[in-house]
Amino acid sequence: MAVTKTFDYEIVDAAGKRGKGTIEALNETAAAQALRQQGAVPLAITEQSAIGLRKELSIPGLTGRTTLKDLSVFSRQFATLSNSGMSLLRSLAVLEDQAAKPGLRRAVGEVRTDIEGGLSLSAAMGKHDRIFPTLMVAMIRAGEAGGFLDDALERIATNFEKDAALRAKIKSALTYPVIVLMFSVLMIIGVLIFIVPIFQKMFAQLGGKLPMPTQIIVTASHTLVWSGPLTAIVVGGAVAAFKQGLRRSPALRLRFDRLKLKLPVFGQLFTKIAISRFSRNLGTLLGVGVPVLQALDVVGATTGNAVIAEAMSDLQASVRDGRPMSAPLHKHSVFPRMVTQMIEVGEESGQISQMLDKVADFYDREVDTAAESLTASIEPIMVVFMGAIVGSMVVCLYLPMFTIYQHIGGTS
Repeated sequence: MAVTKTFDYEIVDAAGKRGKGTIEALNETAAAQALRQQGAVPLAITEQSAIGLRKELSIPGLTGRTTLKDLSVFSRQFATLSNSGMSLLRSLAVLEDQAAKPGLRRAVGEVRTDIEGGLSLSAAMGKHDRIFPTLMVAMIRAGEAGGFLDDALERIATNFEKDAALRAKIKSALTYPVIVLMFSVLMIIGVLIFIVPIFQKMFAQLGGKLPMPTQIIVTASHTLVWSGPLTAIVVGGAVAAFKQGLRRSPALRLRFDRLKLKLPVFGQLFTKIAISRFSRNLGTLLGVGVPVLQALDVVGATTGNAVIAEAMSDLQASVRDGRPMSAPLHKHSVFPRMVTQMIEVGEESGQISQMLDKVADFYDREVDTAAESLTASIEPIMVVFMGAIVGSMVVCLYLPMFTIYQHIGGTS
């Protein structure tokens, strides 16, 4: 006999009022069906035993930004409310009340006000480009024009969910080296604060001139109080200036993105991520009826890689000239032959959107494999890195000992 579970739910009833409660069902799908049979629209269904596991760490000042996860939940709830027959303004009122992030809540409220003033949904959302991405606005505009807004919202939610999963894989792959790097910095600071002064006293008793490497470490220990913060400020300023330069200079951004794709360890991962985003975004846009030229323009701005954006410009020129979209892809080495061939087959068969979705699914799996391989290959590199740091500091601290022993041996 199947065991039922207890779920907490949030719903909107037939009168448009929100409500909460619990329900017993086999799974979330069965719980949702039971609530719909009662005439309610489910907004959230959470298994009680999993509530504690699903709570996320909330850090004041750092978690107010609207994330892809927030947008995917917003889109999924929007589609559900719209499918239930609820009016657009009423749906937005419910979503405003439901939004967890203050920025998203404020934006949804302003969108609702603009729609009451006569603007379309896409035009109202387009005024909040910091909250609603260009990709989302373009798909909603196509959904409004074609009369399939519900389907467009469902596709937006699916796209954001998969993009969020992709970013989670990237973070997972980079977590280990970042932790090791932070530990290395803390270890160096600890040695300079606690270990070097002990050796310095011993060096002072022995007398003599310290070797250059040892003198550098001793000086660093003495000046750490002001040189540490200064170094952090200089490095932080350099990183900020570099990021600003990337935003202001398309040529610099293009060179940097090309370099990223050619890195020995991370290059393959970055390439597969870029192709996955390109395929997913373009397939989703074409799937909801966004015109090809507009879709290519949006994709170029949303993949996060200037190499892909440059390729999109070539594709737009090809489409304007009446040639196939796949024709110029062969000139861009970032796209493997398999990708260009699948896009070409999609164009010939009239199923370009479905083919791009398959390419994206394939490269999502490739990203999984590449992330695992990266983690496995970077572990020995980081071990060697840590060993080199520890070994260098030990040698620098013991160099005066070797010099003294040699001097004693020479005089005897």
